[in-house]
Amino acid sequence: MYDTTKPYKKQILELIKQTWNTPYITVKESNPYPIIHKKFLYSEADSVDGIGTKGMYHWQQRSFRNAALDALAMNLNDLVLARARPYKLLDHITIPRDDKEAVIEIVETLVEECKMRKIAIPGGETSIHENENTMDISICASGWIDYKKENNLSGILIGIASNGLHSNGFTKVRGVFKGEFRTEFIEPTLIYSDLILSLKDDYNITGMMHITGGAFTKLKDILKEKNAIIHNEHKLKPHSIFYELYEKGISDEEMYKIFNCGIGFILSASKRESKGLVKRIEALGFESDIIGEVIPGKGEVKISSMFSNKTVDY
Repeated sequence: MYDTTKPYKKQILELIKQTWNTPYITVKESNPYPIIHKKFLYSEADSVDGIGTKGMYHWQQRSFRNAALDALAMNLNDLVLARARPYKLLDHITIPRDDKEAVIEIVETLVEECKMRKIAIPGGETSIHENENTMDISICASGWIDYKKENNLSGILIGIASNGLHSNGFTKVRGVFKGEFRTEFIEPTLIYSDLILSLKDDYNITGMMHITGGAFTKLKDILKEKNAIIHNEHKLKPHSIFYELYEKGISDEEMYKIFNCGIGFILSASKRESKGLVKRIEALGFESDIIGEVIPGKGEVKISSMFSNKTVDY
């Protein structure tokens, strides 16, 4: 039975305290909540997101480290769209029954990852939902911005490869695969924010988008009076799981509206900088390629499908 006194909360506190002194903030223990002292005066941005229905597979397979990485990736990858460097986060873990091993593994993973990035974790929450059979990890992350720049796609489109499904489209995945399990269902989302933050001062990145919920239709939000043209003559091919989904009856239009189809992040830059940017990205360990261009238009996205000879229009 769930012990509402949360007897392992002291262990969690000792873990997160390892993150409390960073170049950006200092956290002081206080009752009932820690007190935060900032060391900067920059503008800020916030992001909040969870792992969605992918959590069901993580709970069933007890892949708690991967679940924590998914939650972290979904927020850091979104935060970097504002060119924000993360400095603080809070987590909310929801599980269907009390499970100390699960909670500690999640917190240990977040602490390990945040220490590497100098992100403080002042606190968090764990909820037990006994009427559910899934888990979720929601994170609210904050970042500081040293200079603001409009996120507006223009020039050449550069794709950065995903490592599979990431954390979107799992309602559709469940509907297609029913009770069948694939190891691809629990692979953690790639974290791109460290890469992008290392590039933004050396290259004039005009626009960027994290390809998550809504997939390639999200590009419409930052196109203004232009069209994004994505061709299929590049090396960022969909993973086999995407071809399986397509072969099970999902249309080209749905595939590019629901899934990343092998491209997890998109940047835009000038033609002059684009080839050098691709080389730099690959030197830093990510697969990348030029995938298209931005031309005058009405804010539309046109994709030459990798799954057929069709063109998808949004």
